[in-house]
Amino acid sequence: MSAGGSRASGEDDLIARYFRPLATHEGAFGLIDDAAVLSASSDETVVTVDAIVEGVHFLPNDPPDTIARKALRVNLSDLAAKGAMPAGFVLTLALREARDEWLRPFAQALGEDAAQFKCPLLGGDTVSTPGPLTISITAFGLVEPGKMVRRTGARAGDRIAVTGTIGDAVLGLDILQGGKAATALAADADSRDQLIARYRIPQPRNVLAQAVRNHASAAMDISDGLAGDLSKLCAASSVSAIVEAASVPLSAAARHVLTSGAAGIETLLAGGDDYELLCAVPENRWADFCAASRQAGVAVTAIGGIIAGTEPPAFIDQAGQSLVLKRLSYSHF
Repeated sequence: MSAGGSRASGEDDLIARYFRPLATHEGAFGLIDDAAVLSASSDETVVTVDAIVEGVHFLPNDPPDTIARKALRVNLSDLAAKGAMPAGFVLTLALREARDEWLRPFAQALGEDAAQFKCPLLGGDTVSTPGPLTISITAFGLVEPGKMVRRTGARAGDRIAVTGTIGDAVLGLDILQGGKAATALAADADSRDQLIARYRIPQPRNVLAQAVRNHASAAMDISDGLAGDLSKLCAASSVSAIVEAASVPLSAAARHVLTSGAAGIETLLAGGDDYELLCAVPENRWADFCAASRQAGVAVTAIGGIIAGTEPPAFIDQAGQSLVLKRLSYSHF
């Protein structure tokens, strides 16, 4: 994503007009070079990449500002789960056409989030495509040496914790597609809007990065669904888990959809796009983790515990009976 040279191409003009104002980091060189520089420090660099694709991660008629925010925030969520502080990002944008009425709000929202989360644009690439609109972001974070929180540290006796509420995003998508959740909330516009916003604009928990780094033994963000992502964390740590389904935090809107019968608990546990944090926290660190979460203003809920074994995590109902989940998470393939 460079906009140098004496004769600007259409791509150069697009970059200069919409994205150069976002390149506030001195190492981005105003996007006039082919590369950027991140100054070396005593911290380790954490790198994560996520792409969002039209028709897969967002709908064709979603507003461009929400698409921009989602593209950056899904990466910020990964950094938060690793206990890393954002340092910057590079952007690859594949467009069918360059329209000001789309690019202007997209770039404005991207710039606002870059400033809010202190994660400046460093560079990237802009290309044309005959296929679906695709945005890929690679984000960089910083963490003290050896302090990145991996998926592999969970141990028997740890509590399993999640931030925020679970299942809102999958219901938001269902509403946008005119599904049963839309019918269940037909008389409640505020709840419909709340769930749609949770699908379109994730809320990355970067304010908890230090708490995760200091207190969690293992962590990841919930992108494909709580049930499936917990299975991944347990497999990486060679442990199992028991989760009390009734303890999984739900918003009032999601609970109404659930009690109405418009969606089952499996939909909420396996639905993707939550972008909340999933952490294993040792018992002797739990109180401090909760205190740090309260100070950050982010709700944290214990939903179960890590146990020894290699079986997939078990989800149990209020009667103590196992819930049989036919689907654990969203899968691209």
